[in-house]
Amino acid sequence: MTKGAKLGVAGVLVALVAGVLVLAAATRGNKPTDVREEKVERRDLVASVTASGQVEPKTKADISSDVSGRIVKLAVKEGDIVKKGQFLLQIDPSTYQAAVQQQAALVASSRADLMRAKANLQQSQSALRRSQEIRKTNPTFVSDDQMEQLSTTVDVNQALYNSAEHAVDQAEASLKNAQASLAKTTIIAPMSGQVTRLNVQQGETAIQGEFNKDAALLLTISDMKALETKVKVDETDVARIQVGDSAQVEIDAFPDTTFVGRVVEIANSSLTDPTATTTASTTGDQAVDYYVKVQLLNPPPDTRPDFSATAKIVTDTRKNVLSIPIIALTVREHQAAPLGDTAQVAMGGREPAKQVGKQDVEGVFVVGKDNKVTFRPVKVGVAGEEYFEVLSGLNQGENIVAGSYQAIRDLKEGMVVRETKTDSTSKKKESGA
Repeated sequence: MTKGAKLGVAGVLVALVAGVLVLAAATRGNKPTDVREEKVERRDLVASVTASGQVEPKTKADISSDVSGRIVKLAVKEGDIVKKGQFLLQIDPSTYQAAVQQQAALVASSRADLMRAKANLQQSQSALRRSQEIRKTNPTFVSDDQMEQLSTTVDVNQALYNSAEHAVDQAEASLKNAQASLAKTTIIAPMSGQVTRLNVQQGETAIQGEFNKDAALLLTISDMKALETKVKVDETDVARIQVGDSAQVEIDAFPDTTFVGRVVEIANSSLTDPTATTTASTTGDQAVDYYVKVQLLNPPPDTRPDFSATAKIVTDTRKNVLSIPIIALTVREHQAAPLGDTAQVAMGGREPAKQVGKQDVEGVFVVGKDNKVTFRPVKVGVAGEEYFEVLSGLNQGENIVAGSYQAIRDLKEGMVVRETKTDSTSKKKESGA
């Protein structure tokens, strides 16, 4: 075979291969995309916010000591039920008893000084009075110097008497303070409830809680009949929650039971997380959470403080509204409306050219009778667990693409689709993806 013949055969082979590739590409381009379709229907929707936290009593008392000393008697243990006014523990009172006795003796001494000052005052007043009467009868019997000296003595004794009175008041106040300190060595229950925390044992030393409240905490009494779940809610969700919203609470310790709750308090200040602050310094992003308290309306009797719980707070409901699957809503670049056309050019009175741009809009892919999809902008309202409320853009009964997530992401205007059946389990997994 000549060189020219070989080149001709090679050219034919290349042309055949190219044709096969073009035909394969054309065949692939016309292949329908497998999707899951769903009709736009009316449903009842429930919008909710889910947050986690801990169970805590609505009312509790952290009991600390106002005096220091060794605990000589402990009458309760953790878990005990106590009544208001019940004796809890005794701090060694010997030092405070001695202080009371010392102050009582000081009060007695001060009162004795007051009696002596009173007697001296009365004596000087009597002497001045007698001298004044004698001077009226015969002025020469009592000189002016004597009268001045007697008057000065009365003034001095009056001042000593007033000082003795103040000394008695001071001694009595010190005695009351010592008696109050002695009374504080006996700790009684300020409320009825359950001892949910006991930090001390008999023989340990109780310290004052003025400067270190945590270290001074002796025990905690909680009213376990009224319980709340304190959950952390993200800033994007807290604005949708209102006091009085109903909630369903699941407690990890009772996995088969759902409890009913009601929002009773929403924090005004955000929760500062030290670990989040440290992370934010490196990433530049910090999560902001707020505490929300949900009161349990039917608390279980065996609940303990700090049980982990999850609250599902119902923020809104919609009855019989048009809805679409959450997974069906996607974002595409769409033709925007004119940006402005009212201004006129100052010279010549001509209108300026209208500006038209592109913007991202939310919408769904509607399936036509020819199985071709068309992207249509949709305005949605509240979000339920799996469906969005449709406010505008769709009609009841229209077919839309409802999955899969990957298929919706890759769809383009005018593409041909083919419906595939997907079980409910796969559908839920995609909705939560």
